[in-house]
Amino acid sequence: MPGPKDSLLQCFIKRNRSTQTYYLYLGLTNSISDGGKFLLAARKCRRPTCTDYIISLQAEDFSKGTNTYAGRLRSNFLGTKFTVFDGQSPQAGAKMGKSRSSRLANLRQVSPSSNYPMAHISYELNLLGSRGPRRMQCNMNTIPATSIAPGGLDPTTQAELNPYQSTPTSFLSKSASMENSVSDQKNGGLVLINKAPRWHEQLQCWCLNFHGRVTIASVKNFQLVASPENEPAGPEHEKIILQFGKVGKDLFTMDYRYPISAFQAFAICLSSFETRIACE
Repeated sequence: MPGPKDSLLQCFIKRNRSTQTYYLYLGLTNSISDGGKFLLAARKCRRPTCTDYIISLQAEDFSKGTNTYAGRLRSNFLGTKFTVFDGQSPQAGAKMGKSRSSRLANLRQVSPSSNYPMAHISYELNLLGSRGPRRMQCNMNTIPATSIAPGGLDPTTQAELNPYQSTPTSFLSKSASMENSVSDQKNGGLVLINKAPRWHEQLQCWCLNFHGRVTIASVKNFQLVASPENEPAGPEHEKIILQFGKVGKDLFTMDYRYPISAFQAFAICLSSFETRIACE
């Protein structure tokens, strides 16, 4: 289920460095010290040629062979390109969970035998140097670009009418799954890009306005908006769809809105935790 259209849904992520585990919570009040409502968890798994983040419905169960498996995020060797995999194709017949956390995460009864690519994330060389945010682009191939336009089709409805034509990764090579972002963009999928920072004369640095939701400067901080691509930019391209930033040593805020879900937002934010020397 996508986030609300009128405002950002406020969440936060807690990181456990010793176990390489990340926990997503829904904020119940304006204070992140309230504990929140648990939504999702992810565990980092380093492999010889890539890094996987296994995303689960349960805080301590990261097995792919159970119904708690939601999907995963996989990086390339350099940590500059990522693919978000859903644990189930939308063609399998979605049944939304009764709990609020399940609905927010856009999760269903999962078939753990296959993974379906639903988004591609890429990081590029930062032309502003270490004083500016890393450049990133997210190709949301399961969300049509028209979903943000006035009267646009809801992404959940779009998935039912035209399920994304993807092959399970068990039949795809790693390189093939990483290169699908180009075709996704040509097929009219929503593309998210960094919101351009502004130069602050007094601080002598590039800044973004997080409206008090981010308190610590970090290269990981970002705000994403819809890219107009080859069309004139409209008011819908000014709205922040996802913002992520640091507020403590291992505490981060994650605020998202329509048309992405909590699962998609969480996966995108997880990619920001990877160290990318090539991009900094």
